[in-house]
Amino acid sequence: MPSITQRHDYEKAALDESAVDRDPFRQFQVWFDEATAAGISEPNAMTVATASPEGRPSARIVLMRRFDERGFVFFTNYDSRKGREIAANPFASLVFFWQSLERQVRVEGSIVRASDVESDEYFASRPTGSMLGAWVSNQSGVVADRAALEAELAVIQARFPEGEIPRPPYWGGYRIVPTSIEFWQGRRSRLHDRLVYRLTDDRSWRIDRLAP
Repeated sequence: MPSITQRHDYEKAALDESAVDRDPFRQFQVWFDEATAAGISEPNAMTVATASPEGRPSARIVLMRRFDERGFVFFTNYDSRKGREIAANPFASLVFFWQSLERQVRVEGSIVRASDVESDEYFASRPTGSMLGAWVSNQSGVVADRAALEAELAVIQARFPEGEIPRPPYWGGYRIVPTSIEFWQGRRSRLHDRLVYRLTDDRSWRIDRLAP
C-alpha cells in the first residue's frame, strides 16, 4: 500500500499562555463560540473513547448537549456498548476537532450519570421521532434486518399514540468530569501549540505547555 503523502501546514492562529483564560471551561466556551461563529457543522460533535475492564478501547462520535464547570454531558442508551464499558470502567476521554480552525480539544476524566431530572429535561426537549427511537433501539444489539427495526417502531408508536412520551429507564445522560483539558492549535512545521490544564489537589487548574 502506498504511503499517504498529503501535507497541510497550519498557520491560522497561535495559542499563548498569556492569552488564554485561567479557567479551562471559560476557555472552552471561547473556542466553542468561535467554532460556532465559523459555521462549523455540529461543533458539539465529539469522539468519546471508553475501555472495557480488560483495557480494550472503543470510540465513537456523539453530540455534546451541555457543559459547565461540572463537565461535559451527552445522552445515550445505558445498555449500549459504551454504557456497559462505563459501568465497568468509569473513565473516558473526549476529542473535539474543528478542522477549519486548525484546533482540537482533548478532555480526560471520570464519568458519572447525569441526574434523572437532567435526563428527563433533555429527553422532553427532543423531537418526537427521536423519543420514539430511544424506545425502539436496543443500542449496539444485533438486529435481524431493517424491517424488524421498523416493525418495532410501529409497536412503540401504537404504545404512545399521542401525548407525552416518557424517558426510557435505560436511557439518559453521562457527564465527563475532567481532570485534564488540552487545547491544541496547529502551527507551521508541525510545531503545534499545546496547552493542558491539569486539576491539582486543591481543585485549581495548572497550565502546562506540551511539546508538539
